[in-house]
Amino acid sequence: MDRGGAVSTAVEDPVATRQAPPEQAEKSGGLGVVLTPVRGQLVVAAVLQLIGAVAGLAPYIAVVEIARDFLGAAVVDRDAVWLCVVVAAVGFVVRTICATTAYTISHVADADVGLKIRRDTARRLSRVPLGWFTERSSGQVKRVLADDVAAVHHAVAHVVNDLVAAVVTPLIALGYLFWLDWRLALLCLGPLVVWFGLVAYMMRDEGERTARWSAELDKVNAAVVEFVDGIAVVKAFGQAGRAQDRYRRAGDDLARFLSEWAGGMRHLDSLASMIISPPVMLLVALAGGVWLDADPAELVAFVMLAVGLGAPVLALGFGAQAMQVATDAASRVAKLLAAPELPGAAEPRRPAGARVELDGVRFSYDGRTFVLDGIDLVLEPGTVTALVGSSGSGKSTLARLLPRFWDVDEGAIRIGGVDVRDVSEQDLYRQIGFVFQETSMLRTSIGDNIALGRPDATRAEIEAAARAAQIHDRIMSLPRGYDSVVGEDAQLSGGEAQRVTIARAILADTPVLVLDEATAFADPESEAAVQDALSSLVSGRTLLVIAHRLHTIRSADRIVVLAGGRVVESGSHDDLIASGGEYARMWATQTAASEEPA
Repeated sequence: MDRGGAVSTAVEDPVATRQAPPEQAEKSGGLGVVLTPVRGQLVVAAVLQLIGAVAGLAPYIAVVEIARDFLGAAVVDRDAVWLCVVVAAVGFVVRTICATTAYTISHVADADVGLKIRRDTARRLSRVPLGWFTERSSGQVKRVLADDVAAVHHAVAHVVNDLVAAVVTPLIALGYLFWLDWRLALLCLGPLVVWFGLVAYMMRDEGERTARWSAELDKVNAAVVEFVDGIAVVKAFGQAGRAQDRYRRAGDDLARFLSEWAGGMRHLDSLASMIISPPVMLLVALAGGVWLDADPAELVAFVMLAVGLGAPVLALGFGAQAMQVATDAASRVAKLLAAPELPGAAEPRRPAGARVELDGVRFSYDGRTFVLDGIDLVLEPGTVTALVGSSGSGKSTLARLLPRFWDVDEGAIRIGGVDVRDVSEQDLYRQIGFVFQETSMLRTSIGDNIALGRPDATRAEIEAAARAAQIHDRIMSLPRGYDSVVGEDAQLSGGEAQRVTIARAILADTPVLVLDEATAFADPESEAAVQDALSSLVSGRTLLVIAHRLHTIRSADRIVVLAGGRVVESGSHDDLIASGGEYARMWATQTAASEEPA
């Protein structure tokens, strides 16, 4: 609010960037974005492949000329024959060298593309708002970095070379055959024309069928994830059979669609493949040659070259599906690389103190519906402010605005008198620490996970933080203690992982701390100890706590009740109980539930 003309920019840009990039990425063409950095290398590979394709016809032409000498001359010119042999050998060597070099260049380009995608993605993900990650699963990011990069391999390493081989080689061969005998060449061209016609007929409505295939495949994937993730629950309630039925139905639907899709086309596909198969092309060349009384030497050329016309064309057809997969993968890569970055501070300023102010804060995820609407709140240093409210009231959203998971649409959030948008990223995360319900553990040692916020921390400081979070004894029971690697020799439960993140926050020792039900997964025995450990952080610090269990925040200096994205009540526990409002109703409900007999 106090940023003058800069407010409109900060307000409008985040919403616009949340909406625009996917559409822009689709319009720009993902494959073009991916291939642009290696376009020069691919052009060189294509030229080499073209030279190799031309040189590859030399042995066939040499054989025709040798046949012409043997069949047409009374005395064979051995020097001419040997010259043809040399030309054939040179052509074969040139073709081999050019093709090998072309594929080497394209595969090196593919490695460059993969490395660039991963580096660019890492840079992009380091600059996107933290909220971007909460809206997407790690599986989506993994799919781009692993599966999609692998799928793009075909487009980079093979498409250009295969296209040149599949198009140029038959064209040059047909040109040579037309030069020898245009009548017989037309006969040999006939099967190819029929093949293209059948393929064009089979490819009608291909886009619609491909979209349905993707949808059916998504249903199967969802059923698999549901079954695997929920196996313990469904078995506990005797519903394993029902969960399996959902998976079976999804699989049956996919198989039924595939049968409908491929079943009606399999006869035509078999017919098309047969028409340009070597035996059929050989029969056409021989029958046409006899019918047209072709020159025997020229007939040799047709027998050799016409038989090979179908193979490159079939390869082109088989590569079309891989190209479609690569194009879709490149589109997803381009969308990820177009993810909106969090605007940086033009002139970074450092906060002076730990006082947090929320001034007229409004925020929406879609630019239309505000989930926070006019929040005015001050969090004083050395105090505990608790946010409570029903599900969907905006508690977690408000807490995530402090560390700039997103930027506000209207208003301002200040720390130490400085708008968080004017604080550099490094300074901001030195000021704010957070522990949310969703735990995040890196595949590295337990010690490194705790020291994530302070990589220079000593082992003694790491252990002290772990003891305060009541996780030290569990860590020492692991095979290598603090050197145990998460996911390898350290398998932690949800509550244990959350206590590791609490130890991380304790070690970071930031002036402002945000806790979103930080003890939600802690067992009853350690919850009180963890609460005591967290209480030791309050001195001189600003603590914002999101609580669902109201008994955990009875002693908070201030309790703020949210409803519909607005502050409806604020005060101490006793004052709010006495007022008989929304908090009193929530307290009565939870108290009654806890007193019911098991």
